[in-house]
Amino acid sequence: MNQEPKTESYLEKIRNIGIAAHIDAGKTTTTERILYYSGKIHRMGEVDEGSATMDWMEQEKERGITITAAATTVYWSKEPPAEPYRINIVDTPGHVDFTIEVERSLKVLDGAIVVFCGVGGVEPQSETVWHQADKYHVPRIAFVNKLDRVGSDFFRVVRMMEEKFTQKPVPIQLPLGSEDDFKGVVDLINEKGYIWNDETLGAEFKQIEIPNEMKNLVKEYRDKLIESISDYDEELLKKYLAGETITETDIKRALRKGTLAIKLVPVLCGTALKNKGIQKLLDAVIDYLPSPLEARPAAGIHPKHKSEEKRPADPKLPLSGLIFKIATDPHRGLLSYVRIYSGKVRQGDTVLIVPLMEKVRIQKILLLHSNRKEEIEMLLAGEIGAITGLKEVKTGYTISSIAHPIAFEPMEFPEPVVFIAVEPKSKADEPKLAQSLDLLAIEDPTFKVKTDPETNQVIISGMGELHLDILIDRLKREFGVSCRVSKPQVSYRETITTEATAEGRFVRQTGGRGHYGVVMLKLKPIAKGNEIINEIKEGTIPKEFTPSIRQGIEENFESGVLAGYRIINLRVHIMDGSFHEVDSSEIDFKVAASIAFRDAFTKAAPALMEPIMDLEVVTPDDYLGSVIADINARNGKVTHLEAVKGHHIIKALVPLAATFGYTTALRSLTQGRASSSMQFSHYKKLSEEERAKIFPSIPSY
Repeated sequence: MNQEPKTESYLEKIRNIGIAAHIDAGKTTTTERILYYSGKIHRMGEVDEGSATMDWMEQEKERGITITAAATTVYWSKEPPAEPYRINIVDTPGHVDFTIEVERSLKVLDGAIVVFCGVGGVEPQSETVWHQADKYHVPRIAFVNKLDRVGSDFFRVVRMMEEKFTQKPVPIQLPLGSEDDFKGVVDLINEKGYIWNDETLGAEFKQIEIPNEMKNLVKEYRDKLIESISDYDEELLKKYLAGETITETDIKRALRKGTLAIKLVPVLCGTALKNKGIQKLLDAVIDYLPSPLEARPAAGIHPKHKSEEKRPADPKLPLSGLIFKIATDPHRGLLSYVRIYSGKVRQGDTVLIVPLMEKVRIQKILLLHSNRKEEIEMLLAGEIGAITGLKEVKTGYTISSIAHPIAFEPMEFPEPVVFIAVEPKSKADEPKLAQSLDLLAIEDPTFKVKTDPETNQVIISGMGELHLDILIDRLKREFGVSCRVSKPQVSYRETITTEATAEGRFVRQTGGRGHYGVVMLKLKPIAKGNEIINEIKEGTIPKEFTPSIRQGIEENFESGVLAGYRIINLRVHIMDGSFHEVDSSEIDFKVAASIAFRDAFTKAAPALMEPIMDLEVVTPDDYLGSVIADINARNGKVTHLEAVKGHHIIKALVPLAATFGYTTALRSLTQGRASSSMQFSHYKKLSEEERAKIFPSIPSY
């Protein structure tokens, strides 16, 4: 595919968007309809049938969930035959175990569609997605889906958005009919109704006048719309205050400004499964989400001078881009998914990889459609694609021009909360297992692999039961390694509850040169994270030994003191120490710091912390009592209960240890009619009773 020179007008017609949602909100079905109506595919796939285009992994087809973020490109014209816009779409997972796929996608996207279930509304994972979009300053539009479902309520979902989010949700459509009678939408901007034709699978729709019974409601919500957007456009505000006629153009211009400022969120509605509302959603992507030119310039630092650098979307500027995902391709090796922020990259170019500071030659450049790839000559500012030929790279690395290097801020990844031991079924598979696990760890930064030094077991850890289950399945299918696995175990954390000070002495005389290192540390509990503060007076210990002291402390953060779990929420003050002119070495101070740390930790009323999960269950009323009783039996605490037409939504906090196998148990309790989702909430001190049961060898708190 030969590419013509690209100009600013070309960039104006690009939209880089993600589609994100809570699990089961209908996100992948929405994406399938977008592909169908834009002409990208000619037969709609269905998640329930395992035929969804974007769910290409075998595990995705079987389970009916999205596991990995899939990218594609579609073209859409609001008024054919006008030149179409190019929309690069990333369909992200909704399950919390794969939340990193959403995180790293949002980092490189300019806009997002957040899909909400018309019944469930704002659910836990949709809140997480929303806050991730806030973190990366991503403008978004909302699509309230499944309005054909019993119990769906568009206005309730909008109220939930108002309560939970800082941005103001602004409905630009209202539903025509509800539940089984849902047949279309009313557009509040042009004051017309739209009804979709079921016989053409929603490809055709007709415009109608607003039904009389809806006219007052439409006027009320249109007035609210104009009032909400008037703060973002002076011209519209003047017309509004003067009582002049406000045009469609006025409304769209002001709404776009408010959306790009991340103050407003246009809210649309429909039902993807029943093929209603998707074309209008695509129009809204063009109308309200930014082009690369309108997105915030990518900010980074010069890797050597540490000065701040900004790279706006301009093909004429030096090359810069962010590698936001690594995937293994059986035919092409490692694929590096990249978003180009500025400049351009061609096949055969030599580029700089930061922070490795290595020069690498680009082998091939690919455009992506789910798991299909199309070779192209180059990628320009504002485009997303994949590159082959990059080795030793990781998610979050920067690709830049050699003459004008830049380092974009690396991503932060959540710590795993569940682990299992794995071993290959045959001794001959050991090297293959190690190699395969390394590849999976490169792909997925939330997946960790380590070897237990005492038992020599390989321990893998991840974000949840499903996460590890999928990875074990991938080992077998993709890498041909069958494993024996232990039961899932909770990744607890260790911390302290009071202050303590201790001195660590590593002093040995061996006949020749001896060992001499003395370090005094004070440990304090803090609310979040770990910190090390050096308070040693100049001259007490030479500066060259400070990194060794820090290393001794940091190794204990990772290995733990009580039971080998990672230590959290702790500040270490390096207070004092002494050295010997001849006998002191770096290793002496590392050992001394470790001795001081472990001694102070045991004096500081240490405690074990367990992960607590946010659980949400949607259950038919008939099973409400049984579901709540089961949550209570798992030491869970119900925090919210809401009735929604024949169903109840239950929110609860439950210890992770009590959630293993919960999905199966819930299915059994409710004859498969309830659904659940959970995500990590916080760590909480393990009760003395639970500590004694799980860790009998650890002294009481």
